[in-house]
Amino acid sequence: LPLCFPEKLWKMLESDQFRSIWWSEGGKCVAINKDLFEVEVLGRGVCQRVFNTQHIRSVIRQLNLYGFTKVQRDCQRSASLPEFLSEEAAASAHSQILYYYNPSFNRAHPWLLGMCKRR
Repeated sequence: LPLCFPEKLWKMLESDQFRSIWWSEGGKCVAINKDLFEVEVLGRGVCQRVFNTQHIRSVIRQLNLYGFTKVQRDCQRSASLPEFLSEEAAASAHSQILYYYNPSFNRAHPWLLGMCKRR
């Protein structure tokens, strides 16, 4: 039987084959480097394709259908100008990283994966 979307996502996160998607926030969020994901995952040939799409917005739509919500990185800003500027540079580098959360999709609790149902 083919895997459903959350199962495919879990296998990708647990694999060391992909650099564009990883667990973050202690295994509670999915982090996706949008630009790298489009090349590494969605740019594959038909035979090697993980998802039946070549568009990031279709993957995001699937995340939303399965109850994932987009979350923002919680960044505390420094008061000093040099520190603030270096943090801003780091934040712009992270602007292509998307974070998604689902309470039933948690690395520490794999048995919850069955609770990820399509809406």
